[in-house]
Amino acid sequence: MTAWTAPRAVEGAAAAIPLVLIPGWGSDGRVLAPLVEALGAFLPVEILEPHWRGGLEAALENLAARLPARAHLLGWSLGGMLAVRLAARHPERVGRVVTLAANARFLAEDDWPGLDRRTFARFRADFAADPAAGQRRFCALQALGDTAEVELGRRLAALSPAPHREWLEALDWLAELDNRAELAALAQPSLHLFGAGDRLVPAEAAAALARLAPRARCALLPGRGHALPLADPAGLARRLRAFLAAPEPERPPPKAWIARAFGRAADRYDAAAVLHREVGAALLEQLPRELDPAAAVDLGCGTGQLAAALAARFPRARVLGLDLAFPMAQAAAHRHGREIAWLVGDAEALPLADASVDLAVSNLAFQWCDPRGPLSAEIRRALRPGGLLAFTTLGPDTLWQLREAWRRVDAHVHVNRFPAAAEWAEGLRRAGFDGVEVRAHTRVRHYPDFAALARELRDLGATNRNAGRPSGLTGRRRLEAVAAAYEAHREPGGLPADWQILEVWAWTERAYP
Repeated sequence: MTAWTAPRAVEGAAAAIPLVLIPGWGSDGRVLAPLVEALGAFLPVEILEPHWRGGLEAALENLAARLPARAHLLGWSLGGMLAVRLAARHPERVGRVVTLAANARFLAEDDWPGLDRRTFARFRADFAADPAAGQRRFCALQALGDTAEVELGRRLAALSPAPHREWLEALDWLAELDNRAELAALAQPSLHLFGAGDRLVPAEAAAALARLAPRARCALLPGRGHALPLADPAGLARRLRAFLAAPEPERPPPKAWIARAFGRAADRYDAAAVLHREVGAALLEQLPRELDPAAAVDLGCGTGQLAAALAARFPRARVLGLDLAFPMAQAAAHRHGREIAWLVGDAEALPLADASVDLAVSNLAFQWCDPRGPLSAEIRRALRPGGLLAFTTLGPDTLWQLREAWRRVDAHVHVNRFPAAAEWAEGLRRAGFDGVEVRAHTRVRHYPDFAALARELRDLGATNRNAGRPSGLTGRRRLEAVAAAYEAHREPGGLPADWQILEVWAWTERAYP
């Protein structure tokens, strides 16, 4: 490992989290030193060189063992692909992710732009026969397409370490690695920079990655090839400073947390889910009378109320109930029997075959998903032509009274933020749905006191996991203060809580008026 640490005091909000840099194949930490120098005292920086022996999994485990408890990751080329894998596996330890000239899949496939397989095979054979000549050729390839190609090639050759046989095995990692699923589901903010003239990672990969991961930031740098860390370290440092210092974007909580939170609530969920039952019944009532599905799925089925109602409404249909939390699916099977197939799985990575269901429904579950993420595309994939997706979710005006009461107490985020109707409509249309409709209305529930509302939220599993939430437990005095502030909203029926309900309808092909 080569370590580089800024010598001066760090500055800015990002200073508490170090930046870990991972070099690419055929290089070591020296190639990243100019970028470290350009970053200056912005934040602590450390370079981790992969161990090339022992296989891909061993290398990833070794890198993970050397990572700080919390860090941002930057990887160049193969190092960027390793950084994505580490971020996907250790979301609790990785803050933000930057890749430089790193493809989601290095080798080309019919549906993905990459390096031609025959070109790669020839390079691998040449390197196996003469590593030194292969390394010289690789330096030249990295410089191609840059406006300073000749000078950059000389610098790469001067910084290049002596080749060794372990790199031959690492070449096979490039042929093996496919990060498309990881990038599509990546929870962390990410920035992906590509060279417009890169001969190893084609420019088309930038657009392909932007389509695959709409939440990611992707940029194509004109006049640049593959060697982005050396080509313009000062300009690259400016981009990094802006990205790493930007405010933390809102994002859904990690899936593991959602599963744990709702799993813990399974035993008491039904008693608290009065609103959920009312909204689910209304959704079912509005399904088109012409529907006669052969297969239907309830996504985020909870304890199975809506799935059981679907089975009663469509007795000829094969009904499935899917939930992320095993205790919820277990409770559903216990309460409603096994004629319905109860599955544990993620709606953003459905365990369903392509075009296998006619109807997908969900009731007040998708608020924990990102409309820009893979959810819509996954459901579109699983639906047959003419299939219908109908779901309810919570809108951004939900619990505004509670949010307002907390604002009078402190500046932290205490109330979950939920996506707006326009975000859902855009995400569904981008995924290829037709005839997307979103209807919004508000249901108001009244509670005798603040404690009753807090207890219901706890029993539903809907605790706070937003960026900006306070760390640690909320003290008794602050709870008393927010309860007092909430009293300003009291009505004759009690303390009101607004629940903004979005009803969303989308067809794979518009089949009903």
